[in-house]
Amino acid sequence: MTTTFDRERVRGSAETLKEKRLELSALEIPPGRGWDPLRDRMAEVLSTQPGSIAAVIAKLDTVQVIMDELPPSPTKNRVSAFNSLYNRITRRVDTALVTGVNQPEFLELLDVQFAKRYFSALSLWNDDNADTPDVWEVLFKRGHDLKMSRLTAAMLGVNAHINHDLSLALIGTWNETGAPVDDEIHPDYLLVNQIFYEEIPPLRRGFSTRWQMEIDEFVGPLDDWSQRMLVTVTRAHAWDQGRRLWDLRNDAEDFEEARQAMDRAASLVAEFAIVGDRLLTTAGWGITGTWHALRRVFGRRKRPTINA
Repeated sequence: MTTTFDRERVRGSAETLKEKRLELSALEIPPGRGWDPLRDRMAEVLSTQPGSIAAVIAKLDTVQVIMDELPPSPTKNRVSAFNSLYNRITRRVDTALVTGVNQPEFLELLDVQFAKRYFSALSLWNDDNADTPDVWEVLFKRGHDLKMSRLTAAMLGVNAHINHDLSLALIGTWNETGAPVDDEIHPDYLLVNQIFYEEIPPLRRGFSTRWQMEIDEFVGPLDDWSQRMLVTVTRAHAWDQGRRLWDLRNDAEDFEEARQAMDRAASLVAEFAIVGDRLLTTAGWGITGTWHALRRVFGRRKRPTINA
Protein backbone atom coordinates (compact mmCIF):
# COMPACT_ATOMS: atom_id res chain seq x y z
CA MET A 1 0.00 0.00 0.00
CA THR A 2 1.41 3.40 -1.01
CA THR A 3 1.28 6.16 1.56
CA THR A 4 0.18 9.49 0.12
CA PHE A 5 1.58 12.66 1.64
CA ASP A 6 0.18 16.09 0.86
CA ARG A 7 3.20 18.27 1.51
CA GLU A 8 1.41 21.60 0.96
CA ARG A 9 -1.46 20.67 3.24
CA VAL A 10 0.88 19.57 6.01
CA ARG A 11 2.92 22.76 5.60
CA GLY A 12 -0.24 24.85 5.83
CA SER A 13 -1.30 23.00 8.96
CA ALA A 14 2.09 23.68 10.54
CA GLU A 15 1.79 27.41 9.84
CA THR A 16 -1.73 27.50 11.28
CA LEU A 17 -0.57 25.71 14.42
CA LYS A 18 2.24 28.21 14.86
CA GLU A 19 -0.17 31.14 14.46
CA LYS A 20 -2.49 29.68 17.09
CA ARG A 21 0.41 29.16 19.47
CA LEU A 22 1.55 32.75 19.11
CA GLU A 23 -2.00 33.91 19.80
CA LEU A 24 -1.74 32.19 23.18
CA SER A 25 1.75 33.45 23.92
CA ALA A 26 4.04 35.76 22.01
CA LEU A 27 6.72 35.50 24.70
CA GLU A 28 10.02 36.32 23.04
CA ILE A 29 13.14 34.24 23.35
CA PRO A 30 15.38 35.82 26.00
CA PRO A 31 18.69 37.31 24.81
CA GLY A 32 21.46 34.74 24.76
CA ARG A 33 19.17 31.74 24.79
CA GLY A 34 21.97 29.38 25.87
CA TRP A 35 22.36 28.00 29.36
CA ASP A 36 24.09 31.09 30.72
CA PRO A 37 26.14 31.51 32.82
CA LEU A 38 27.12 27.83 32.47
CA ARG A 39 27.05 27.64 28.69
CA ASP A 40 30.60 26.28 28.41
CA ARG A 41 30.01 23.54 30.97
CA MET A 42 26.81 22.51 29.23
CA ALA A 43 28.53 22.51 25.83
CA GLU A 44 31.24 20.21 27.17
CA VAL A 45 28.68 17.74 28.53
CA LEU A 46 26.72 17.75 25.26
CA SER A 47 29.75 17.51 22.97
CA THR A 48 29.27 13.73 22.72
CA GLN A 49 26.22 11.53 22.48
CA PRO A 50 25.65 8.47 24.70
CA GLY A 51 26.00 4.95 23.36
CA SER A 52 24.37 3.06 26.21
CA ILE A 53 21.71 3.58 28.84
CA ALA A 54 24.44 3.81 31.49
CA ALA A 55 25.96 6.69 29.53
CA VAL A 56 22.54 8.33 29.28
CA ILE A 57 22.13 8.21 33.06
CA ALA A 58 25.62 9.58 33.63
CA LYS A 59 24.94 12.48 31.27
CA LEU A 60 21.55 13.20 32.89
CA ASP A 61 23.31 13.29 36.28
CA THR A 62 25.80 15.86 35.01
CA VAL A 63 23.10 17.95 33.33
CA GLN A 64 21.16 17.91 36.61
CA VAL A 65 24.10 19.38 38.49
CA ILE A 66 24.34 22.18 35.92
CA MET A 67 20.59 22.79 35.86
CA ASP A 68 20.48 23.04 39.64
CA GLU A 69 23.10 25.80 39.54
CA LEU A 70 21.37 27.88 36.87
CA PRO A 71 19.34 31.03 37.59
CA PRO A 72 16.98 32.09 39.02
CA SER A 73 18.38 30.33 42.11
CA PRO A 74 19.73 26.92 43.14
CA THR A 75 17.35 24.07 42.15
CA LYS A 76 14.71 26.56 40.95
CA ASN A 77 15.35 26.48 37.21
CA ARG A 78 12.21 24.99 35.71
CA VAL A 79 13.99 22.77 33.19
CA SER A 80 15.70 20.97 36.07
CA ALA A 81 12.30 19.63 37.15
CA PHE A 82 11.89 17.70 33.92
CA ASN A 83 15.51 16.52 33.90
CA SER A 84 15.00 15.07 37.39
CA LEU A 85 11.84 13.24 36.35
CA TYR A 86 13.45 11.94 33.15
CA ASN A 87 16.49 10.71 35.07
CA ARG A 88 14.32 8.69 37.43
CA ILE A 89 12.28 7.12 34.64
CA THR A 90 15.47 6.20 32.77
CA ARG A 91 16.88 4.48 35.84
CA ARG A 92 13.72 2.38 36.07
CA VAL A 93 14.05 1.42 32.41
CA ASP A 94 17.67 0.42 33.07
CA THR A 95 16.49 -1.90 35.83
CA ALA A 96 13.82 -3.37 33.55
CA LEU A 97 16.49 -4.37 31.02
CA VAL A 98 17.79 -7.02 33.42
CA THR A 99 14.56 -7.98 35.17
CA GLY A 100 12.53 -9.20 32.24
CA VAL A 101 11.86 -7.80 28.78
CA ASN A 102 11.50 -9.65 25.51
CA GLN A 103 14.20 -7.76 23.64
CA PRO A 104 16.47 -5.75 25.96
CA GLU A 105 18.64 -4.70 23.01
CA PHE A 106 15.67 -2.97 21.39
CA LEU A 107 14.58 -1.21 24.57
CA GLU A 108 18.09 0.03 25.36
CA LEU A 109 18.60 1.25 21.81
CA LEU A 110 15.26 3.05 21.92
CA ASP A 111 16.18 4.65 25.25
CA VAL A 112 19.50 5.88 23.82
CA GLN A 113 17.83 7.23 20.69
CA PHE A 114 15.21 8.90 22.87
CA ALA A 115 17.81 10.58 25.07
CA LYS A 116 19.75 11.81 22.04
CA ARG A 117 16.75 13.94 21.01
CA TYR A 118 16.66 15.63 24.42
CA PHE A 119 20.40 16.22 24.52
CA SER A 120 20.27 17.56 20.97
CA ALA A 121 17.54 20.06 21.96
CA LEU A 122 19.63 21.18 24.96
CA SER A 123 22.64 21.63 22.68
CA LEU A 124 20.75 23.57 20.00
CA TRP A 125 19.41 25.94 22.65
CA ASN A 126 22.87 26.32 24.14
CA ASP A 127 24.22 27.27 20.71
CA ASP A 128 21.47 29.86 20.19
CA ASN A 129 20.32 27.79 17.22
CA ALA A 130 16.93 28.63 15.72
CA ASP A 131 16.50 24.94 14.83
CA THR A 132 15.66 24.19 18.46
CA PRO A 133 12.27 22.40 18.23
CA ASP A 134 9.40 24.74 19.05
CA VAL A 135 8.03 22.41 21.70
CA TRP A 136 11.33 22.47 23.63
CA GLU A 137 11.63 26.22 23.14
CA VAL A 138 8.32 26.66 25.00
CA LEU A 139 9.91 25.14 28.10
CA PHE A 140 13.49 26.33 27.73
CA LYS A 141 12.64 30.03 27.44
CA ARG A 142 10.68 29.78 30.69
CA GLY A 143 13.52 28.29 32.68
CA HIS A 144 13.57 31.35 34.99
CA ASP A 145 9.78 31.65 35.25
CA LEU A 146 8.94 31.15 38.92
CA LYS A 147 5.28 31.89 38.18
CA MET A 148 5.12 28.54 36.41
CA SER A 149 4.98 25.59 38.81
CA ARG A 150 7.66 22.91 38.71
CA LEU A 151 4.87 20.42 38.08
CA THR A 152 3.81 22.19 34.88
CA ALA A 153 7.45 22.56 33.81
CA ALA A 154 8.00 18.82 34.22
CA MET A 155 4.84 18.07 32.26
CA LEU A 156 5.98 20.41 29.46
CA GLY A 157 9.14 18.34 29.20
CA VAL A 158 7.14 15.11 29.13
CA ASN A 159 4.94 16.58 26.40
CA ALA A 160 7.96 17.54 24.28
CA HIS A 161 9.73 14.24 24.81
CA ILE A 162 6.74 12.01 24.07
CA ASN A 163 4.75 14.04 21.53
CA HIS A 164 7.79 15.08 19.52
CA ASP A 165 10.90 13.07 20.37
CA LEU A 166 9.54 9.57 20.88
CA SER A 167 8.38 8.87 17.33
CA LEU A 168 11.71 10.20 16.02
CA ALA A 169 13.52 7.91 18.46
CA LEU A 170 11.50 4.98 17.11
CA ILE A 171 12.61 5.87 13.58
CA GLY A 172 16.24 6.03 14.73
CA THR A 173 15.86 2.63 16.40
CA TRP A 174 14.15 0.98 13.43
CA ASN A 175 16.85 2.35 11.14
CA GLU A 176 19.25 0.09 13.03
CA THR A 177 17.01 -2.89 13.76
CA GLY A 178 14.88 -2.95 10.61
CA ALA A 179 11.20 -2.33 10.00
CA PRO A 180 8.97 -2.41 13.11
CA VAL A 181 7.28 -5.71 14.00
CA ASP A 182 4.59 -4.98 16.55
CA ASP A 183 4.15 -8.45 18.04
CA GLU A 184 7.84 -8.79 18.90
CA ILE A 185 8.83 -5.44 20.37
CA HIS A 186 5.58 -3.63 21.17
CA PRO A 187 5.17 -5.37 24.58
CA ASP A 188 8.57 -4.00 25.64
CA TYR A 189 7.52 -0.55 24.44
CA LEU A 190 4.35 -0.81 26.55
CA LEU A 191 6.38 -1.83 29.61
CA VAL A 192 7.55 1.77 29.88
CA ASN A 193 3.91 2.79 30.36
CA GLN A 194 3.87 0.80 33.60
CA ILE A 195 7.02 2.57 34.78
CA PHE A 196 5.35 5.93 34.11
CA TYR A 197 2.24 4.77 35.99
CA GLU A 198 4.30 3.98 39.07
CA GLU A 199 6.68 6.94 39.02
CA ILE A 200 4.61 9.93 37.93
CA PRO A 201 2.18 10.13 40.92
CA PRO A 202 4.89 10.53 43.61
CA LEU A 203 6.96 12.77 41.35
CA ARG A 204 3.89 14.88 40.57
CA ARG A 205 3.19 15.37 44.26
CA GLY A 206 6.81 16.23 44.89
CA PHE A 207 6.64 19.03 42.30
CA SER A 208 3.21 20.33 43.34
CA THR A 209 2.48 23.63 45.04
CA ARG A 210 0.40 23.66 48.23
CA TRP A 211 -2.72 24.51 46.23
CA GLN A 212 -2.04 21.71 43.75
CA MET A 213 -1.64 19.33 46.68
CA GLU A 214 -5.00 20.41 48.05
CA ILE A 215 -6.60 19.69 44.68
CA ASP A 216 -4.81 16.34 44.58
CA GLU A 217 -6.22 15.44 48.00
CA PHE A 218 -9.70 16.57 46.97
CA VAL A 219 -9.93 14.52 43.74
CA GLY A 220 -8.29 11.43 45.26
CA PRO A 221 -7.15 8.84 42.67
CA LEU A 222 -8.71 10.74 39.75
CA ASP A 223 -5.48 12.64 38.99
CA ASP A 224 -3.48 9.41 38.92
CA TRP A 225 -6.01 7.72 36.65
CA SER A 226 -6.20 10.67 34.24
CA GLN A 227 -2.41 10.94 33.95
CA ARG A 228 -2.09 7.20 33.37
CA MET A 229 -4.64 7.49 30.59
CA LEU A 230 -2.70 10.44 29.17
CA VAL A 231 0.53 8.43 29.14
CA THR A 232 -1.25 5.51 27.48
CA VAL A 233 -2.82 7.66 24.77
CA THR A 234 0.22 9.81 24.00
CA ARG A 235 2.67 6.89 23.83
CA ALA A 236 0.25 4.94 21.62
CA HIS A 237 -0.01 8.01 19.39
CA ALA A 238 3.79 8.29 19.25
CA TRP A 239 4.02 4.66 18.09
CA ASP A 240 1.42 5.25 15.36
CA GLN A 241 3.13 8.50 14.36
CA GLY A 242 6.43 6.67 14.15
CA ARG A 243 4.89 4.09 11.81
CA ARG A 244 3.63 6.89 9.54
CA LEU A 245 6.97 8.71 9.60
CA TRP A 246 8.73 5.45 8.79
CA ASP A 247 7.04 5.49 5.40
CA LEU A 248 8.50 8.96 4.75
CA ARG A 249 12.06 8.22 5.87
CA ASN A 250 13.51 8.14 2.34
CA ASP A 251 12.16 11.60 1.41
CA ALA A 252 14.01 14.14 3.54
CA GLU A 253 11.74 17.06 2.61
CA ASP A 254 8.48 15.25 3.30
CA PHE A 255 9.89 13.85 6.52
CA GLU A 256 10.90 17.31 7.75
CA GLU A 257 7.51 18.80 6.87
CA ALA A 258 5.80 16.05 8.86
CA ARG A 259 8.20 16.49 11.78
CA GLN A 260 7.62 20.23 11.87
CA ALA A 261 3.85 19.81 11.89
CA MET A 262 4.22 17.34 14.76
CA ASP A 263 6.47 19.83 16.58
CA ARG A 264 4.02 22.70 16.11
CA ALA A 265 1.06 20.61 17.34
CA ALA A 266 2.96 19.59 20.48
CA SER A 267 4.06 23.19 21.14
CA LEU A 268 0.45 24.38 20.94
CA VAL A 269 -0.48 21.74 23.54
CA ALA A 270 2.33 23.12 25.72
CA GLU A 271 1.05 26.69 25.52
CA PHE A 272 -2.46 25.53 26.47
CA ALA A 273 -0.94 23.78 29.49
CA ILE A 274 0.77 27.00 30.58
CA VAL A 275 -2.45 29.00 30.25
CA GLY A 276 -4.23 26.37 32.32
CA ASP A 277 -1.50 26.48 34.95
CA ARG A 278 -1.79 30.28 35.22
CA LEU A 279 -5.57 30.17 35.60
CA LEU A 280 -5.50 27.32 38.09
CA THR A 281 -2.76 28.87 40.19
CA THR A 282 -4.44 32.29 40.30
CA ALA A 283 -7.84 30.88 41.17
CA GLY A 284 -6.36 28.35 43.56
CA TRP A 285 -4.43 30.78 45.69
CA GLY A 286 -7.43 33.11 45.78
CA ILE A 287 -9.76 30.37 47.02
CA THR A 288 -7.18 28.97 49.43
CA GLY A 289 -6.39 32.42 50.82
CA THR A 290 -10.07 33.19 51.35
CA TRP A 291 -10.64 29.85 53.05
CA HIS A 292 -7.72 30.28 55.45
CA ALA A 293 -8.79 33.87 56.20
CA LEU A 294 -12.28 32.70 57.10
CA ARG A 295 -10.86 30.00 59.32
CA ARG A 296 -8.72 32.55 61.13
CA VAL A 297 -11.67 34.92 61.64
CA PHE A 298 -14.17 32.37 62.81
CA GLY A 299 -11.59 30.36 64.66
CA ARG A 300 -10.99 33.32 67.00
CA ARG A 301 -14.61 33.70 67.91
CA LYS A 302 -15.37 32.28 71.32
CA ARG A 303 -18.54 30.56 72.21
CA PRO A 304 -20.72 32.62 74.60
CA THR A 305 -20.43 31.71 78.25
CA ILE A 306 -23.65 30.52 79.87
CA ASN A 307 -23.90 31.36 83.56
CA ALA A 308 -25.48 28.79 85.74
